[in-house]
Amino acid sequence: MEVLDIAMELLRQAGTAALQLLIQPFYYIAVLLIVLLYFRQTRMERKLFHVRLQVWPILLVRTLVSGLAAGIVVSLAAAFIGVMITPEAIYWIWGMAAILVLFRVRFLCFAYSVGLLGILQWLIGWFDLSGSGEWIKATAESLASLDIPGLLLLVALMHAAESLLLRRQGSRIVSPMFLEGKRGRLVGGFQLQGYWPVPLLLLVPAHTDSAAAALLPWTPLFGGDIWAAGFTMIGLPMVIGFSEVTRSLLPGQQVKQTSKGLLFYSLLLILIAGAAAWWPPLTLTAALCALLLHEAMVWISSRREAQSSPLYVHDDRGLRVLAVVPGTPADELGIMAGEILYKVNGHRVRTKEELYEALHENSAFCKLEVLNHEGQIKFMQRARFAGEHHQLGVILAPDERADYYAASKPASLLDVVRRERTVYQRDSSSFTQ
Repeated sequence: MEVLDIAMELLRQAGTAALQLLIQPFYYIAVLLIVLLYFRQTRMERKLFHVRLQVWPILLVRTLVSGLAAGIVVSLAAAFIGVMITPEAIYWIWGMAAILVLFRVRFLCFAYSVGLLGILQWLIGWFDLSGSGEWIKATAESLASLDIPGLLLLVALMHAAESLLLRRQGSRIVSPMFLEGKRGRLVGGFQLQGYWPVPLLLLVPAHTDSAAAALLPWTPLFGGDIWAAGFTMIGLPMVIGFSEVTRSLLPGQQVKQTSKGLLFYSLLLILIAGAAAWWPPLTLTAALCALLLHEAMVWISSRREAQSSPLYVHDDRGLRVLAVVPGTPADELGIMAGEILYKVNGHRVRTKEELYEALHENSAFCKLEVLNHEGQIKFMQRARFAGEHHQLGVILAPDERADYYAASKPASLLDVVRRERTVYQRDSSSFTQ
């Protein structure tokens, strides 16, 4: 009977916390921002390639479902760790995120919010605010009450979930683009951009004057005796995500590399934040590590790209494939990004004009010789039918006659909201929508 009581209390608390999530604006703000990012991506693809490569409503549904699944897993893990969080902490985290996202959308990652809050908490401790105004003292007390190590543990769990989501969905969140390379030459590349709204239902200790109807049958890792008064549950909307650009790697390689980096970051942050939870003087170190290690991941990726030769350019062997339009003959044949069109209907192709001429030579059949990633020839053939996608359905790396290329600078929230300049026109300094 005791087990049934605990289960019923957990369900009741979960219902209350879920309702709290629904009436808060933060989850809806996160979803709206993700929709705007999808719109921005679609505008860029249409301008560069004149096709729509992804259907954003499908992407959004997949994003919401994946974020919900991640929220369930992280909430269960946090229940055994014992993350201390209050309703005030929600406003602190989202308030800091709202300021940071004005500069870069990628700063929506809560590693930055919690890391900066940890630094501010440490700085406040150096000042005597006894003679300050009531609102200043109240703000300082609220900031001082934040459980920074616990929040950092939560951030670490979120990054572990992000790593797993990236592994599973990485191929669906990449978008091809034309980029400006060295000396003004255009090269192909990919933007890996994924954001997931994650609703969390977190167990927290109940106040002694409002004890819950049941006690937890286990003792969370952190908190100790404060769980003796029972438990309650709180709803916390969070967002996980990242944005990277690669010119030198295949999408799958970039996804795998980024996923490993995120997992390593999460494990290291768990160790540092866990140590700070046991010994509070390490809190500042943990907050700094959350910030600096995250930026180190970004710096290492950018450094590697700067030192590597671009992959998505044409060479003497043929035409480099940047992407494949879904549902086209090229998609059915299994042509992949990074491969090279070597021969079409028996003819060598080194320019787009040669490709089109070779395709039109036989309107009913298409025979291809494609160099795979290892440089070996793959033979492909397929009948062509009326009403199919015109041409083959491949997006080729840019040549010297490409008119547009994508803006490579990181977007801010204002850029996204104002639908700011996603594409440059090559022969003009003006921006084009």
